Amino acid sequence: QVQLVESGGGLVQVGGSLRLSCAASGNIFSINSMAWYRRAPGNQRELVATMTTTGSTNYADSVKGRFTISRDNAKKVYLQMNSLKPDDTAVYYCRVYSPRGNYWGQGTQVTVSS
Repeated sequence: QVQLVESGGGLVQVGGSLRLSCAASGNIFSINSMAWYRRAPGNQRELVATMTTTGSTNYADSVKGRFTISRDNAKKVYLQMNSLKPDDTAVYYCRVYSPRGNYWGQGTQVTVSS
């Protein structure tokens, strides 16, 4: 069955960087579009970044200029996070839209310490 396996989360100091990855396993076939979401403790899930099938990207105002969403030809999704702030602390989830269906990653914890 299709799974999205996330990695790259962890503990980082303010101003540091992390690169999250999301690797598709199973018969996903291809990726049409993708997104990253996050959920901070006690808060609603927030859309962080999206990329369409044509490569067009959009970002939440809170991360614009600091985060970059990307993908490669090996069915992997990435989120490069720079200049991290304590408010970026959350569980991050990748979201993939494919001809086979739409899928969530299991989430990876990002903690930014002040």
